[in-house]
Amino acid sequence: MGKRYKVAGIPGVRDRSFETLEDAKAWLRRSATDEERGEFVDPRDGSITLADYIARHWAPGRSGAPKTQDGQERRTRLHIVPHLGHLPLRSITAADLRAYVAKLDGTVVSVDYRRGILSELSSVLEAAVDDKRLVANPMRAKSVRWPRAAQERREAWPLETALRIRDVISPRNRIAVVLGLGLGLRQGEVFGLSPEDIDHGRGVLHVRRQVQAIKGRLYFALPKGKKTRVVDMPPTVAEELKRHIAAFPPVEVELPWGKPEATAQRRKYSLLLTTRFGNAVAVNTWNTYTWKPALAKAGVIRPQAEGAKQWQWQAAPQDGFHVLRHTFASIMLEAGESVVTVARWLGHSSPAITLGYYAHFMPEAGSKGRTAVDALLGRTGNSMPVQTPQILPTAGPGRSRSTSGSGGGRGLQG
Repeated sequence: MGKRYKVAGIPGVRDRSFETLEDAKAWLRRSATDEERGEFVDPRDGSITLADYIARHWAPGRSGAPKTQDGQERRTRLHIVPHLGHLPLRSITAADLRAYVAKLDGTVVSVDYRRGILSELSSVLEAAVDDKRLVANPMRAKSVRWPRAAQERREAWPLETALRIRDVISPRNRIAVVLGLGLGLRQGEVFGLSPEDIDHGRGVLHVRRQVQAIKGRLYFALPKGKKTRVVDMPPTVAEELKRHIAAFPPVEVELPWGKPEATAQRRKYSLLLTTRFGNAVAVNTWNTYTWKPALAKAGVIRPQAEGAKQWQWQAAPQDGFHVLRHTFASIMLEAGESVVTVARWLGHSSPAITLGYYAHFMPEAGSKGRTAVDALLGRTGNSMPVQTPQILPTAGPGRSRSTSGSGGGRGLQG
């Protein structure tokens, strides 16, 4: 026998059928109450699977920089859909998510990357709440515990290692090492640098663009955070730039601006560093065929195994180009440069970020304060003499004996 009673005619809600009149009335009462509270969700809207919801409703509405969107797509495709994509939205429970977090703990090493995956999943489920497909976001359950944010410390190379890399890398690419080590530029910023960005008169360099790649397609974009900046340029770096330009004249390159699509506006810039064929440099290709061979020559990583393909190298996540930037920061901070200034040169949004990453490169942190207090309290005048506390033996059970210090002060009693 089919269902005999139908609830119909509610704006925005699909008709529902019930076997008994009592069930129909009970559902209608609960729905009316939830509607008044603003909590009504038609359960059938949550029957869509997480994978389908992401593909049909979440992905098309993503916004942000192309590189950001690419990262979001990769996290959902590789880490969310394979594990949870088959579940209907309404069936995703806190228990499912606790098991998922535990699985990530065992398969994804980086705490920050794990948190990024969970943040992406939470954003998807939050959108489902906004779309009235879920009553609440299960990622917000108290029992679903995210991995604690790591207190990241950036590690630098000894200066001798960085200089060895500079000296063994090919002459055309030497300038990349100089700019990373001497100015703290990011890799894409080096590849996007133009002669027009160099101001020899003022001794500064303008960081105005970078070269990025998505799925092998190159394009120009603003530096990270969409912020240009001005970096102090030491004379030694300025001389290296002059020698590089004389030996390897800049080449004009045209690429899309802002996104890699063919429909994007295109711009032309003369680039300081290009391939032998006059093309913009692709980060992944450069890392494989230029950077890794230099690491091997300098003894930072093992040479290629016999019979290995040209692109097969030892993994070296701590020895990527970014370590030059960390080494630059360490040199500046150990030399006593202001954290605010270093943050500005690095393009950090706040000096707090710089401190969080690089505070361990400041070996004298605290010593200036101690010196100032010592100078203040050590002034001559009506000051109390400094006493040395003493720990004294007890005279017997329940009794103690004390003596005076040389200046009349009390000792600590044992």
